[in-house]
Amino acid sequence: MAELLQGESVGASLDISQSVHNEHGENTDWQLVTNKSRTCVMSQVQVSVRDAPLCQLDWELHINSEGMVQEVPELLEKIFKGGIDENIRGEIWKYLLGYYHWHHPAEVRETNRKARVEEYFRMKLQWKSMSEDQQNRFAAFRERKTQIEKDIGRTDRSHPYYLGDNNPNVALLQDILMTYVMYNFDLGYVQGMSDLLSPILYVMKNEVDAYWCFVGFMDRVASNFEFDQGGMKRQLDNLTEIMKFVDPVFYNYLDAKESGNLYFCFRWMLIWFKREFNYSDTMTLWEVLWTKKPCKNFHLLVCAALLDTEKSAIVENKYGFTEILKHVNDMSHRIDLQKTLAKAEGIYDSLKVDPTVSDRVVNILGLAPPSPSLNGHNTEELQNGNGDLLRPTSKPMPIQNRKHSGNSHTRERHGTESSNASSSLNNSSSVEVLSEIDDEQKFENSLNSGFF
Repeated sequence: MAELLQGESVGASLDISQSVHNEHGENTDWQLVTNKSRTCVMSQVQVSVRDAPLCQLDWELHINSEGMVQEVPELLEKIFKGGIDENIRGEIWKYLLGYYHWHHPAEVRETNRKARVEEYFRMKLQWKSMSEDQQNRFAAFRERKTQIEKDIGRTDRSHPYYLGDNNPNVALLQDILMTYVMYNFDLGYVQGMSDLLSPILYVMKNEVDAYWCFVGFMDRVASNFEFDQGGMKRQLDNLTEIMKFVDPVFYNYLDAKESGNLYFCFRWMLIWFKREFNYSDTMTLWEVLWTKKPCKNFHLLVCAALLDTEKSAIVENKYGFTEILKHVNDMSHRIDLQKTLAKAEGIYDSLKVDPTVSDRVVNILGLAPPSPSLNGHNTEELQNGNGDLLRPTSKPMPIQNRKHSGNSHTRERHGTESSNASSSLNNSSSVEVLSEIDDEQKFENSLNSGFF
């Protein structure tokens, strides 16, 4: 246990690969058993250095005379390392969320925007002009409208932009979400979406721009809101694979405390950590993640960084299932975003040069084979007979869904609310979770404690 708290946890396995011979060179019934251990990745992480936010002057240097954005990879790297200044955030978010295209000149952008404005109000008119009689015969529409009306009444209502009765900005939240229902009726509206829209509308200060940026965000996270929660389950499985590799002893502790499914991270991933940080930090974190750097699924490394930060408290206090849920919930608004991002990037830097990374982790993060000059191995160790660089475990493999025991599961949607009603972000709409019988029954019961 001391090794765990000092960051020296190891993963060990037995290698039974050699037969034992007697003095005459004959095979015996004995085999040589060796203990193979691996140093915990987390103990070797070097925290990266964060930079200042992208400023207006730097942004303008990336725009040519025709209004096209140049050197986009370099620009994205700057955003990843430091975020964006508040005064230019609204403009750059349009690019990050696919509303604007980097290579389009200003004239083309303006033409496209006019078309988007017309399309938005055409869809808005579709539901606005629906009579009460029509709605009475359209149960699915009626249910979604009712849910939206309920959720916007508790979404960030203590934030100055949404404060007070009859606030027109709250009405805009409803109009945008209702129009999204007409745009994507298969998905429609699911609890938690209002949490994702709220900061976008605050930044854009414009109904149409906020709507299309929200569409771009939803295109990335729509699987979070699947009815069977398949997308969330895949992310939890992927995070489990990462934790097993970067800190196997801590993961084994969690597993022993009936928390190996990492369901206490559910809220983090569902609404992209919105309830964990204040408004300003949430916006910075989102724009960092929207760069898609430095790898796929970087948000999972953010989760790993948060877990590593809280590891000592969890283990030293011998927290069990219920205590872990409460501790994670109590982390809200106590997290240092810049330190978390620096550690998450450090985890990535360690993994990208580690030749022992498992195939699953390579596939989840989209890691490329490491350069021989970076990982300490000579060229001969990393080349095959044709001179091609090799990585022992870097061949991507399809991600398989976790197979659950038992013959049947019961799936239910549960509407839940944040327990911290005093903060601006925790006056948010409820989010939905998937509960299954047997091993997930405790998670369902924990909802009554206000975790979500």
